Amino acid sequence: MALAKQGTRLDVAGHTDVGRVRTNNEDSFGLDSTHGIFVVCDGMGGHAAGEVASQMAVQSTIASFASHRIPNADLCGLLFDAVTEANRSVYVAAHSQESRHGMGTTLVALVAEFPNACIVNVGDSRGYLLRAGELRQVTNDHSLVMEQVRRGVLTLEEARRSSVQNIILRALGSEPEVEIETHELELQQGDTLLLTTDGLCRHVPDEQIAQILLEASNSEESSTALIHAAKSAGGEDNITCVVIRVN
Repeated sequence: MALAKQGTRLDVAGHTDVGRVRTNNEDSFGLDSTHGIFVVCDGMGGHAAGEVASQMAVQSTIASFASHRIPNADLCGLLFDAVTEANRSVYVAAHSQESRHGMGTTLVALVAEFPNACIVNVGDSRGYLLRAGELRQVTNDHSLVMEQVRRGVLTLEEARRSSVQNIILRALGSEPEVEIETHELELQQGDTLLLTTDGLCRHVPDEQIAQILLEASNSEESSTALIHAAKSAGGEDNITCVVIRVN
């Protein structure tokens, strides 16, 4: 998928995979090239409720953002409002049926209108920026282990080995209101952005992610190779990757 903006071209591709252990895929993603919004979610909840939550969050975020999109708008403000609306939608749905009680989802989303961009996140799905050969995690994980790392209780290596990596501190749909983290970016030609669920990050270190992004010839090849790497390393969770290259 290609998106042309002010003399630039965004090469965008996304893939999701159930992995090697799970029997259903609770990840979802959405690409809206018309409005320049890209979303990745990782759902949670029994009886397929996680799948419902992640799909609902993706669809609601994109629809809300698109309905209020105007040129030269405050991208972070619009995206923040769209995710807030998605949280309400998932929360209401979670309380409308007994089988959906407790469902929720992580979310990481990007909007781009070159050279301006914004990434927002809730939970432990991540947004990365690869620039001049260096990979940087833009978002912060809202998880128990990463909070302990930030407080100096655990090292990064201890966090990677922790048995409670799956405990997150924020999720869409868990409460009527949600705390959303936002990051404004000024894009440059040659940048690559990655939105991904923890099914990739748990198995593939940042150094390998950077190498795959650097060696791939396009976003389609990148996202496919990242999922293959996660599955080759165990594939214990669902894996979703969306890659955006600024050409």
